[in-house]
Amino acid sequence: MSDASPPAAIDAVPLRHPWRWVAAIVILVLLGLFVYGAATNEAYGWDTYARYLFDQRISEAAWNTLQLTIYSMVLALILGVLLAVMRLSPNPVLKAVSWTYLWIFRGTPIYVQLVLWGLAPVIYQNIQIGVPFGPRLFEFSLSDPNVFWLAVLGLGLNEAAYMAEIIRGGLISVPEGQTEASIALGMSWGMTMRRTVLPQAMRVIIPPTGNEFISMLKTTSLVTAVPYSFELYGRSKDIGVALFEPVPLLLVASTWYLAITSVLMVGQYYLERHFSRGASRKLTSKQLEALAKAQMGEPHP
Repeated sequence: MSDASPPAAIDAVPLRHPWRWVAAIVILVLLGLFVYGAATNEAYGWDTYARYLFDQRISEAAWNTLQLTIYSMVLALILGVLLAVMRLSPNPVLKAVSWTYLWIFRGTPIYVQLVLWGLAPVIYQNIQIGVPFGPRLFEFSLSDPNVFWLAVLGLGLNEAAYMAEIIRGGLISVPEGQTEASIALGMSWGMTMRRTVLPQAMRVIIPPTGNEFISMLKTTSLVTAVPYSFELYGRSKDIGVALFEPVPLLLVASTWYLAITSVLMVGQYYLERHFSRGASRKLTSKQLEALAKAQMGEPHP
């Protein structure tokens, strides 16, 4: 046997990145200069900002904005699922109707659509439902509509076109073989969708849906086109115009938007983590601990 000495340990030197530190210092200096300039600039009106940040009118407007977002997204999700199923249907009529809907609502600006919804009482003074050339079954007037719900309809119907494509993309991302295997095991179509297709499709659907939810929150600032001005941006703008101080009130609105968006992003993160279980090869800390104990021969609890 050879009595050669074992090889010496490698003296590994960590790779240094001096330019990263230089870039970080430059960014911090620029950020500090901006913060100092903003803090000493009277145009920002920090006293007005602090006075109206938690004003009752602003907090009520934030709640109205959140309601607009939730109701519009619920409508968009329900209609989006229906449109996605119609797009995947072998029925050419359903497929054509779905495609036409997507073509119209994705092809025209959301602001134009909201303006048209605001003009609905001018276009249609009343809506009648009945038998052609026969009796009238229902009739309701649009002379004094609820602009809040007109805004919800405008936002939700537009968003449904985008949600339909997101949901359709998630459904077709699941291999057909898994659906066929589930049916071969005797599962019904509903059980196949619930236990096989949707859990896997949700990993694809949730990230863009979360982004759309956050985008919808900010898109509510356009409902002044309906016109509905009791949401966050409209209310802040009205107060700022009355005070002749638009900048601090816009900063108030931005702060509320950032706060709500941050909460939504946290919720999106946990939803993504919940539905991505089993999809990643990366082991959790508990799994690594159990694997280490198994290799050492320790009994698993």
